Amino acid sequence: MNPYLQYMYSYPHKTAYRPLSDTRLSDYARYLAGAGHGLYLHIPFCQAKCGYCNLFSVTGQKEEAVDRYLDAVERQCEQYRKVLLPEKTTFSELVIGGGTPLLLSNRQLVRMFEMLKRQFDFSEKTESVIETAPNQTTAEKLAILKEAGVTRVSMGIQSFSERELKTLGRQHTAARAREALALLKEAGFPCVNVDFIYGVPGQTVESLLDSLREALRYEPDEIFLYPLYVKHGAYLTHTGVTPDAALAVTQYRKASAFLKQEGFRQDSMRRFVRGAAKDREFSECGFGTSLALGCGGRSYLGPLHFCSPYAVTQTDCLARLKEYETREDYTEITHGILLSEEEQKRRYVIRHLLILPGIDTGRYEELCHRGIFEDFPVLKEWETSGYLALKKAEPHTWLHLTEEGLGLSDYLGPQLISDEVRHAMEEWEKENGCEPPNNHLQR
Repeated sequence: MNPYLQYMYSYPHKTAYRPLSDTRLSDYARYLAGAGHGLYLHIPFCQAKCGYCNLFSVTGQKEEAVDRYLDAVERQCEQYRKVLLPEKTTFSELVIGGGTPLLLSNRQLVRMFEMLKRQFDFSEKTESVIETAPNQTTAEKLAILKEAGVTRVSMGIQSFSERELKTLGRQHTAARAREALALLKEAGFPCVNVDFIYGVPGQTVESLLDSLREALRYEPDEIFLYPLYVKHGAYLTHTGVTPDAALAVTQYRKASAFLKQEGFRQDSMRRFVRGAAKDREFSECGFGTSLALGCGGRSYLGPLHFCSPYAVTQTDCLARLKEYETREDYTEITHGILLSEEEQKRRYVIRHLLILPGIDTGRYEELCHRGIFEDFPVLKEWETSGYLALKKAEPHTWLHLTEEGLGLSDYLGPQLISDEVRHAMEEWEKENGCEPPNNHLQR
């Protein structure tokens, strides 16, 4: 059994989206009424495309190209603000991802934050998250983030081994990663998380643990461990690299045991949180609402999920950027998916089951008017197999992944994809000359 089928960070995957007609943001703005929503801004620029990356990003863009993009984002903000004003929308979370957001110049970063705060209303205690990479992490840019109220910085390191970094196509050195981590620690953000990849060709259990040991010297608040996946559009697909699933399983088990021994709490297959003696508190996210800005991010408004058409290669991403920057009406929704009630249930289960404490079975019945085992009989099979367990903590009963189940998240999660969504994904893969989505590992 290959335990690495697909990373289910959201559902459905963008490849299941299709063209939409007669759909406008104003039709679904009611889902953004009041407080408690997320705002996401996608910055699609990178110094270089990492070997495993199949995210929406472009490289080699000059400062004027980034300015042109920010001009388009500002027009989008202005149009969205007019739609949201009657709803009194207040955002409690701001996430800026990419790409590499800190590739922006100091001037552009300041402009970006000022634009967002001018156009939208945020709660007093907004969680503000931004991604970075070692080469783009400077003291000056971190000072801008602090001034803007950023509460969480996420940095992809992936390894402290020069050979492994080269294999992955990373542009930074181990020395630069150390410098960037030292700057982050000195800046004193409330939360710093760092990412590492396992399953890298030539990587050993010990070299992975060496990277984690070195990271712990900088006392990150969270560490994310990602198995290496090689998917359509990523450079490594042209190199013949084939991740070793059996070795990756061993690396995952050793690394997760090591981090837990070092005082980290495991919240999911990927996420480890420092110094948490108690269990993670439940945070309902299955029906959460989030509005995306820029090209490449996606919005979740009740049954409507939408974004620009999926793209990975430089050519395709540049074409999508041009379409975005020349649009006149950003409130017209032209590409996405409308989820049926059944698909919304699947999304709820996937979003909660793959992260602890799991699913509150009583809350599920309250929302869906049926028992979770009635709707998803396969979960009973997983319980029998030891992948799931029930835990009573009055007044709740949690259905959660066991330790073994957590390690199989990328095997179990894809089994919850509906036939309709799976068919749409496979149709996209076929039209784009790809292998089926479960043939390789993917970041």
